[in-house]
Amino acid sequence: MPASRLLIGPLLRRVAGTRATVWVETSAPATVRVRTADGAEGSAVTFSAYDHHYALVVVTGLTPDSATTYEVLVDDEVAWPEPRGGFPPSVIRTRAADDRDQPVRLVFGSCRETTQHATARKLPPDALDAYARRLMAEPDQGAAQPDLLVLLGDQVYADETSPTVRRLLKRRRRRPKDAPATQVVSFDEYTKLYLESWRDPEIRWLFSTVPSVMIFDDHEVIDDWNTSASWRADMRAEPWWAERIGSGLASYWVYQHLGNLDPDEIAADPVYAKVTAAGTDATEVLREFGARVDTEADLAHDTERWRAVQYQWSYALDLGRTRLVMLDNRCSRVLEPGNRAMLPPGEWSWFLDRAHGVYDHLVVGASLPWLLPPGIHHVEAWNERLADSRNRWVSGLAERMRRGLDLEHWAAFRRSFDALGALFARIGSGPAGHTGDRVGAGPAYPPPASISVLSGDVHHSYVARARFDDPGVHTPVHQLTCSPIHNQVPALLRPLMKLGWSPGPAGATRALARAAGVRRPTVRWRKLAGPYFGNAVATLTHQGRSAEVTIEGTTGDGELRTVAHRSLAVEG
Repeated sequence: MPASRLLIGPLLRRVAGTRATVWVETSAPATVRVRTADGAEGSAVTFSAYDHHYALVVVTGLTPDSATTYEVLVDDEVAWPEPRGGFPPSVIRTRAADDRDQPVRLVFGSCRETTQHATARKLPPDALDAYARRLMAEPDQGAAQPDLLVLLGDQVYADETSPTVRRLLKRRRRRPKDAPATQVVSFDEYTKLYLESWRDPEIRWLFSTVPSVMIFDDHEVIDDWNTSASWRADMRAEPWWAERIGSGLASYWVYQHLGNLDPDEIAADPVYAKVTAAGTDATEVLREFGARVDTEADLAHDTERWRAVQYQWSYALDLGRTRLVMLDNRCSRVLEPGNRAMLPPGEWSWFLDRAHGVYDHLVVGASLPWLLPPGIHHVEAWNERLADSRNRWVSGLAERMRRGLDLEHWAAFRRSFDALGALFARIGSGPAGHTGDRVGAGPAYPPPASISVLSGDVHHSYVARARFDDPGVHTPVHQLTCSPIHNQVPALLRPLMKLGWSPGPAGATRALARAAGVRRPTVRWRKLAGPYFGNAVATLTHQGRSAEVTIEGTTGDGELRTVAHRSLAVEG
């Protein structure tokens, strides 16, 4: 058997206290060991599925408040760093044991098509590549290094593939009947997307030295995934869909979700237990899992049955005095007309528990923006109202509009939009905001210094501030949208997106929505920066009880320049 080698990785995923997780894909079954310069180490035997091989190594014994280089060994042969890589050493950084006074830096963005040389279109320079190059040029600036890279969806595009992947698909003869010729369907085809995207040299180095967490959006499966109940019914009628959705969810679990978990959560994950127990071939475990998770969404409206079977993609973590809660906006939606919700009741209850607590800053990661340009928001709310009409002609027309115009953001799930605003108002009001609340019998928490919603999807970047009818809401609440990392919005749509922020068009669409019976939102919002339509990454920084965001876009020569900078909260 040929020696195993590193195909993808290492990806440094979570650093939790004195432990860290490192994910890799290898070319054959192997034992993977990670060892650091200061003596910390960990090892794992690969698990295998669909003839691919993976390991998630838990490194233990790290020193608090330190930075140490590391190497990866595959069957006792050093596989990383590569001898002729030419990049700075990969480093694991830990925070101080009492890190309340340390700043927290979250770098975030979404929507990254594959590398510039592989993509089917001529796109502006990749913002994540540019960010990686800047970090490489300043490898010793530890104090300014990000604590976490937060990727908010469309890390790969299953439905918009590169010329390289299209040539591979064309050569394949064993494909489901009538499968789209240029879209991936099988698990093995999904692996080619990650291989192509994550072996980009700058991205590979960045992932090896900056911890990362991720959440899917639609393109990991297909554009506008889970738009509505009738959309699901139509897709399930396609002969290739069962394999597509199962492979998409299983590959997402392997490549993205597993690394979102800290070591204790990994040990408790039921799927990981089954996969590692299967050892040499967990194909059937992942095939059953991918198929089952999709059908669980049919039970999302039934709290008790859903809790009994569900697999939860949402997760939460704390960094210093910052709490990050990442929400699944796609897989577990309640799609029942008249009862739509972004999160099923059981998961919403989990979110409420995580959103309350003692911290200085609350950050909610949601692939889809909570606050859209007002003119677009009111169109989506109007459309949802018509889609619930008892007049079949009206509801049918509204459904066609919903799909054709991508009207499926938070505004088109009005119950969830209102509930999220009400939650932020309660939290931002402090102890008084808990009166009569379901958590009112528990501890009364002080209001945080800031609440931020991080989002992507819409292929432009902006900062907006929410205003509530309740004068008792003291915490500033902002929508921070950064998208795309490497993509673009068609030039013809840019004027429409700009108009969505203008008072005139927004007033007209608000009147349209009210005429259809849509209630006025209890939250209002205004744009503070943007919209910016280039490729970009953003950095959210918390220092004490102050908060600020910087959005940086790429120049023609692949450098980063600041396009927006806003203070979100001020100490004291």
